[in-house]
Amino acid sequence: MSATSPLETLEGETGPNPGASIIVLHGLGADGNDFVPICEELDLDAIGAVRFIFPNAPVRPVTINGGYRMRAWYDILGTDLQRREDEVGLRESCAAITALLDRERERGVPANRIVLAGFSQGCAMTLMAGLRYGERLAGLAGMSGYLPLADTTAAERSAANRDVPIFLAHGTQDPVVALQRGAASRDTLAALGHAVEWHDYPMEHSVCPEEVADLNRWLLKVLATT
Repeated sequence: MSATSPLETLEGETGPNPGASIIVLHGLGADGNDFVPICEELDLDAIGAVRFIFPNAPVRPVTINGGYRMRAWYDILGTDLQRREDEVGLRESCAAITALLDRERERGVPANRIVLAGFSQGCAMTLMAGLRYGERLAGLAGMSGYLPLADTTAAERSAANRDVPIFLAHGTQDPVVALQRGAASRDTLAALGHAVEWHDYPMEHSVCPEEVADLNRWLLKVLATT
C-alpha cells in the first residue's frame, strides 16, 4: 500500500525504467491477481518497458449478494444497474483511482502514457474515473461493463479527456451485464463525441483470446511513441 494511495496494489514491470503504465481494475468479488495471467499474454515490446498495476478494491458488503462482504468497487443494490446506483461508493472508488493515477505521474510516467483498464465493475470505474481525470490519459479500456452515473458524465467529464481513445468489448451472451447495457454506454459516449472502438464476441461474462488480441493491438496504437 502506497502512502499516497488508499488502495493495495500488485505491480509488475516488463523492463527497467518503464515509460508507460497500465492500471487494471478487477471485477466484483475478484482481486488484483485476476488479470495478471491475461496481461502476461500481451506483447507490448514495441512500446518499451511497461509497468502494470493491479489494485485491490475495498472489501464491502454487497446487497445483491445478501450483504456478503467481498472486494467491490461499489455496492450493487439490485439488478437494475442504472436506476439504483451506489453513488457514494462509486465516488469513493473514483477518488482512490484518481490517487493511483496521480501516483504514477509522481513516479515519472506522464498522464498521456497511462492507460486505465477494467473488467465489469472495473470497466465502470475505468470510464467514471478516466473521463473525469484532469490530465489527458493515453486511453481507457473497458471490458464487459457499462458507464456508471451516465446522466452526470457530460457535466463532470474533464475537458482534457474529451478526445481520449476508448476501447469497449462485450460478450453477446453476457448474463451479468447485458450486451444492451454495454451498447447503450457505447452510444452515450459516442453522442458525447468520444471515439469508441467497439468489439463484441460470442461469449458470456468473461474474456476470450480474440478480445486479448484486439486489446493488444489497441494498446500498441494508443501507447505508440512518436
